[in-house]
Amino acid sequence: MTEQQRKQEQEDKRRRAVAAEVAADFAARRELRRSLEQGWELNMKFLSGDQFCELAPGGEIEEEERDFLWRSRQCFNHIAPTIDARLARLAKVRPSLEVRAFSDSEADMQVARLSSDILRSVKGRLDLDKIVAEATLWSEVCGTAFYKVVWNYDDGKVIGSDTAGHPIREGDVNVVALSPFEIYPDTLNAGSMSEVKSIIHAKAVSVEDIFERFGVEIPGRTVSEFSLAPYSSPCNRRHVSGGEQRPAVERGEILIERYTRPCGKYPEGRLEIVAGDKLLFEGPLPYQNGDRGERTLPFIRQTCIALAGAFFGTSVIDRMIPLQRAYNAVRNRKHEFLNRLTSGVIAVEDGSVDAEALADEGLGPGKILVYRQGSAAPAFLDCGKLPAEFAQEEERIAGEFVLVSGVSEISRNSATPANVTSAVGLQLLLDQDTNRMHMTAESVERAVKEVGKQILHLYKQFAHTKRLLRMTGTGGETGVVYFDASDISADDVEFASGYDRTPEEIKEDILKLLDLGLLKDDDGNIAGEVRTRVLDALGYGSLENARDISYLHIRKAERENVRLAQEDVEADSYDDHAVHRAEHLRALLSGRENDAAAKARIMRHLESHRRLGG
Repeated sequence: MTEQQRKQEQEDKRRRAVAAEVAADFAARRELRRSLEQGWELNMKFLSGDQFCELAPGGEIEEEERDFLWRSRQCFNHIAPTIDARLARLAKVRPSLEVRAFSDSEADMQVARLSSDILRSVKGRLDLDKIVAEATLWSEVCGTAFYKVVWNYDDGKVIGSDTAGHPIREGDVNVVALSPFEIYPDTLNAGSMSEVKSIIHAKAVSVEDIFERFGVEIPGRTVSEFSLAPYSSPCNRRHVSGGEQRPAVERGEILIERYTRPCGKYPEGRLEIVAGDKLLFEGPLPYQNGDRGERTLPFIRQTCIALAGAFFGTSVIDRMIPLQRAYNAVRNRKHEFLNRLTSGVIAVEDGSVDAEALADEGLGPGKILVYRQGSAAPAFLDCGKLPAEFAQEEERIAGEFVLVSGVSEISRNSATPANVTSAVGLQLLLDQDTNRMHMTAESVERAVKEVGKQILHLYKQFAHTKRLLRMTGTGGETGVVYFDASDISADDVEFASGYDRTPEEIKEDILKLLDLGLLKDDDGNIAGEVRTRVLDALGYGSLENARDISYLHIRKAERENVRLAQEDVEADSYDDHAVHRAEHLRALLSGRENDAAAKARIMRHLESHRRLGG
């Protein structure tokens, strides 16, 4: 055996040992967390309406057996509308991701504007609101959700091709919402993400995807574990129990990614990726996404209700399950009693009638009942009246749903309390619901802001050449931003307070400004440019008959500003030179004055407008 072969054999042995150690670590963490997973699965079942199940002593979820065949087992689901109401309220918790300047200097203000533009562009490209909504759904059902912020080298504009002709892209940021089933921390007692030393992200993927990503062939197997099988959301996942077939990945394998924070042994942290018994990748943490550019874990945690000394939070469903069981029992016993009152319980003397026929046909109106002469006639037993305790207990449990969930009837089903008639009183009730959900809303806000910070850190790390970001502006128009890593200062990021305003709120503010006359000039008229922008904001920008020609001149000038960042552009004789000069000056004063080449091109373009327009 040559020296090279001996070294290769040692390297293969070391890689197999690393893969085995990572797989064993994953198995140990999974076993430690198994009881939590079963609780999450039970929550998902109750949310979907499968509420006659329980955790068995062995840890499996089993269906409750009927005591008698005639027992009523209807589900009166109060959990689903409560979660729907909470999600609707939390959907309004969307921080605006407007970056505030670290100081009053022009350089800091310019960086803040650029960072805000980048975040708005990424938010529109990724549909960040949808990702946040998906994560919030997971956190409401299971108590915890996660975001993973990564750099996707296969995304972005094509900048070339390799020797095989495959396109090479510039890469771009991706944000993924993760369920808690996929995340395995090294300890369950960490109170925050900063206290976790390492995290395993595990999921079931097909062997074809593994080969395409890592170039390694793996035999594969059928992966059918509940926590790792594919799903889209906790609401529409099919719940199964007993011997039913669970969702599975055919010819798949569990892809295990273990992220370790920087430490004495690994100053830049460690990332190890294993599938099957093979080590697919090992190296330092890939992203410099910490507060000062250090390498850290690319995960952000979001909780529904945080628990002291626990990494995973709890859900309001955990609190509502005992109430839901009691409510179902009361309503079902009530219906059984009503069935006795309406259908009746018949007492017959033994042998006096055909009992089987009577059981099949009952005592319908007009029925001729023949019974044995000399025996007692069949008769209905007196079942009494419906006890008032049923209604009292049902009302009491319904009231406890409000107490436990923090969602009142006015938020859940738009029911106005009989003793509250004023608009101020109703608003106070809505505000109380908001206050009860404040901790959950605050967790969503912190998570979204941390996502924004990591997005800027990744652009700072990977955007080495000039990049163009497109973003949708007012009226559906598309704006563009040119930048590179040197233009971003991701270390001193402070987000402005406040939330994104809805279109209705924006329209209401514009109408108020119009009523106050604040949009008029000194002559009391509304300028054409202002009128055009108001129409855009009110949703009429796409109607040709709502635009005047100044709108088209503004858009042409904006397109010229994009070209002027790269090349010289001559003005046209038919331009509205006053409108064009205003737009070009706006671009110049928005940061182009620091780019000598772009500034010179804009100045030459302005001179051409002066020459043609007088």
